[in-house]
Amino acid sequence: MTRYVYDFTEGDASQSSLLGGKGANLAEMTNLGLPVPPGFTITTEACRVYLETGRQPPELTGEVDEHLARLEEAMGRTLGQADDPLLVSVRSGAKFSMPGMMETVLNIGLNDESVEGLAKISGSARFAWDSYRRLLSMFGTTVLGVDRSLFDEALDVLKESKQAESDVDLAEDDLRELVSTYKQLVSDHNGEPFPQDPRDQLDQAVLAVFSSWNADRAKIYRQQERIPDDLGTAVNICSMVFGNLGDDCGTGVCFTRDPATGQQGVYGDYLPNAQGEDVVAGLRNTLPLSALGDRDPHSYDELLQIMETLERHYKDMCDIEFTVERGKLWMLQTRVGKRTAGAAFRIAAQLVDEGVIDLDEALRRVTGAQLANLMFPQFVKSGARDLIATGMAASPGAAVGKAAFDSATAVAWAAKGEDVILVRRETNPDDLRGMIAASGVLTSRGGKTSHAAVVARGMGRTCVVGVEALRVDLKKREFRTPQGVTITEGDLLSIDGTTGEVFAGPVSVTASPVVEALLAPAPPKSGSHVKRFDDSEHRDLVAAVRRLMDHADQTRRMGVRANADAPEDAQRARDFGAEGIGLCRTEHMFLGSRRRLVERVILAHTAAERNAALQELLPLQRADFLGIFEAMDGLPVVVRLLDPPLHEFLPDLTELSVRVAVAEALQEPDEQAATLLKEVQRHHEQNPMLGMRGVRLGLVVPGLFLLQVRAIAEAAAELKKRGLDPRPEIMVPLVADVRELAIIRAQAEEKIAQVAEEEGTALRFPIGTMIELPRAAMTAHQIASEAEFFSFGTNDMTQTTWGFSRDDVESEFFPQYIDAGIFAVSPFETLDTAGVGRIVSVAAWEGKETRSDLVLGVCGEHGGDPASIHFFETILLDYVSCSPFRVPVARLEAARAVLAAADGEAETS
Repeated sequence: MTRYVYDFTEGDASQSSLLGGKGANLAEMTNLGLPVPPGFTITTEACRVYLETGRQPPELTGEVDEHLARLEEAMGRTLGQADDPLLVSVRSGAKFSMPGMMETVLNIGLNDESVEGLAKISGSARFAWDSYRRLLSMFGTTVLGVDRSLFDEALDVLKESKQAESDVDLAEDDLRELVSTYKQLVSDHNGEPFPQDPRDQLDQAVLAVFSSWNADRAKIYRQQERIPDDLGTAVNICSMVFGNLGDDCGTGVCFTRDPATGQQGVYGDYLPNAQGEDVVAGLRNTLPLSALGDRDPHSYDELLQIMETLERHYKDMCDIEFTVERGKLWMLQTRVGKRTAGAAFRIAAQLVDEGVIDLDEALRRVTGAQLANLMFPQFVKSGARDLIATGMAASPGAAVGKAAFDSATAVAWAAKGEDVILVRRETNPDDLRGMIAASGVLTSRGGKTSHAAVVARGMGRTCVVGVEALRVDLKKREFRTPQGVTITEGDLLSIDGTTGEVFAGPVSVTASPVVEALLAPAPPKSGSHVKRFDDSEHRDLVAAVRRLMDHADQTRRMGVRANADAPEDAQRARDFGAEGIGLCRTEHMFLGSRRRLVERVILAHTAAERNAALQELLPLQRADFLGIFEAMDGLPVVVRLLDPPLHEFLPDLTELSVRVAVAEALQEPDEQAATLLKEVQRHHEQNPMLGMRGVRLGLVVPGLFLLQVRAIAEAAAELKKRGLDPRPEIMVPLVADVRELAIIRAQAEEKIAQVAEEEGTALRFPIGTMIELPRAAMTAHQIASEAEFFSFGTNDMTQTTWGFSRDDVESEFFPQYIDAGIFAVSPFETLDTAGVGRIVSVAAWEGKETRSDLVLGVCGEHGGDPASIHFFETILLDYVSCSPFRVPVARLEAARAVLAAADGEAETS
């Protein structure tokens, strides 16, 4: 029989799939003997039943009754008891942290009767009515669907009428008045009064938390973080402890290390006379954690000891929520803390130095996405900069964009390709779409543990919070500073998430100093495009990144090559540690002024005309290869022969038709244009991407591929005479049948032998093919007999497998497909392992069956995607190839993929 409820004393941290991260860690802290308020957890399995059937499991009510009775017995009072009520919180908690994306309701059990009992037993009527108004607003918003802004507006109106700076300045009678206002809001919206039965409150709150798993913001967050939709959330019912009982109470969030920088020390926010949601919501600007030490040294010292205990136990930086109730410290939550990219690398290296983890585990703690984030530029520190305010540096980076004062505007502008800074007093979970769309986030309230800070850090978004000097007016859509500066919506802003500085107008950016750590171990060759930095401010970060990257290179099995078409791109790739070129696209070399020569080759009526054009192209193409082969001296360069559709080299059909028609209308016939139009019409294709391109072009247009093969061979021969070691490989594109490859291979080998004899030097180049069509994959066992390597072109493979035209579908209907759950992410971004991945796997295995020494690589965009790289490791490809900028990411993820595969084997053994 399935069990749906567990006491905090019954679980542990390993049960996050069942109890959610929050419930599992509450249980773990209870097991460690830390001060955790008693409570119990409803499992994720119960949530999944509710989401699938629309009803909670039949057994759940009885199990909750049983555990609630145990809690009441332990606490010596009952839920909502009139004279001395037991109050509980109802909080979500999924397996993976989703900060602020699901619901929380505090003070369950308060009603018109028990609020008086709470006032009497606590000795503070103000506290009791403050707690009741919080319940009404949370329950009204979360459970009953009342617009949150209605409660916020009512509070603001009351504060203004009472000339109160903050809600803590409101007196008991003010809060009684606010409770009446809130109750009326609930009644007006719901058609019936706020529920007075405590158990009814509890049951409704639990179902609301279950439902919040499918709230829009939760679904968007899961898409962003690639969290599966079928996990569900647990629900934690915990006895309330109160930080809002008076000035000797408070609540806070702390980190065992700085989540923004990774530096060791004591970091966090504290709010006296407040409940936990006040800190996270950023409604009041917080005090530093050290303020607790000044107010309550005993609780502060105990908290420091617990922080040390938890970091030592979890072997990682911990994020901790706590409350102090009249001198008694309570732990409300802990989890491995979200951190910025820089902090992730620093902390991983620190923990290695401290002997807490080894280098393999350090690699598990950092990601390719974080590494890419570290490569982003930062602001130039010199020159004119109009500094208008400074706040808390919550998430590093340099962001420049137009000020947008709500999420809808940020999303709309970003969709038009504009950079946006989302400006808010404080963010809440409903701002998630805007935060994703924006380049940076700026708030006038909140601290480093506010919603804006936590979510921005998790997404790698630049963020500055708690800029108290800003007076944000959402109605006028502007903010003002004490110096008289006004920024209105649409004005350009620059924010520095590393320093907390806010600038009016754009600020110039420069390359990240962390780029130095991503260079290949050897000094860059002459002409390198990557600058080496000597920046003491970032020296520890540079050292941490280099150390982990060195270990990644020692750990990974797959090679990492780059996609590069020009010498400068090739050099940049080599600087970043590429071990060769996995895709050199030659079609880019034939655009611009050379396009006319290719047009002559295609439209030639005689062999002499064609050969003349080819001879003009030969020295140009040879020079292209000389530069690339020299930049990659000693490393392989896979040259893809011409692949683009025929029409890309011919005059535009529409423009040419108009030209001829206008000439005829003016009775000034253009015979040359008319003749050309007939040729272009003859070659016109309805679906050029599936027409005359790739190997078909080489077979039908005599001499075109052989021109390229000769240029490759002559360039290699020249460099060998100079004492260099060129290693070209020739890739034939769009092969669907082994005979296509066999014909081109034979012609190429004959041409290479001819050049070798002419140049008096030995030349031999591997010849292979790009596997990008399903038929090629399904006949890989045949094609491998003629190919020395396969390079999987997963971009075209995705198009031809799904039947998608990438340029059309991504903007046309992919958003609807993602919303409908047809796929979680674009299959052009992350490989579709169930479909395209299976095809690649079959082709790789069958190719190896035919030719055991067949080299297997991938050269589509997926070669730089972390999730796809992990899949390629499982099917034992030999290398991935990606853009030069993504090479460091691929190096890191290839190593992490090895460790993940080993972890999976260990779990199943």
